Amino acid sequence: MVVAGVNYELGPQMIISTHADGSRSEAGLSLIETMFALSLLMIASLGLLPLGVIATTATENQGHLMARTTEYAQDKLEQLLSLSYGDTASDTRVFPALSLGGSGLSIGGSSNPAAPVALYVDYLDVDGSLLASVGVAAPANWYYKRAWQVEQGSPNLKRITVTTTARAAVGSVGRIPSATVVSLKTFPF
Repeated sequence: MVVAGVNYELGPQMIISTHADGSRSEAGLSLIETMFALSLLMIASLGLLPLGVIATTATENQGHLMARTTEYAQDKLEQLLSLSYGDTASDTRVFPALSLGGSGLSIGGSSNPAAPVALYVDYLDVDGSLLASVGVAAPANWYYKRAWQVEQGSPNLKRITVTTTARAAVGSVGRIPSATVVSLKTFPF
């Protein structure tokens, strides 16, 4: 059959076209060529898969969890800054703060979550809800730990440091997300 100056013949395996100058060209792909192309695509895809896992882990740890630890540290700092300069009894381990039973803005505490001090630490669950705790003993279902320290800077100045850390990072590599915020409180405010 001849169409537009090209002669088409049906061969035993594929359609072969013969151009007007007598040269032949293939009009399709064989199954072997298709399988080879798919195997190359699969090898390239498998090579890029670990990058997706690393990107997802980094986004969860340094994006989502880091943002939440920063937010929770800032929340605690704002709660402490709302106390009067001379308050030494308010319990900020509960919300809303109780007028007695806590440390208020007494000098002390530790901003190191690995070495918390009683009355200067509280715990949050995975959703950020405050959990009841006694002393430095952590509740079983805690996910975020907030530890704070109040230091005397000068006679009329206190430095408040709050560090929040997550219980664990997502994946087996990377640092556990942690955030520290610091502010100064002056007398008479």
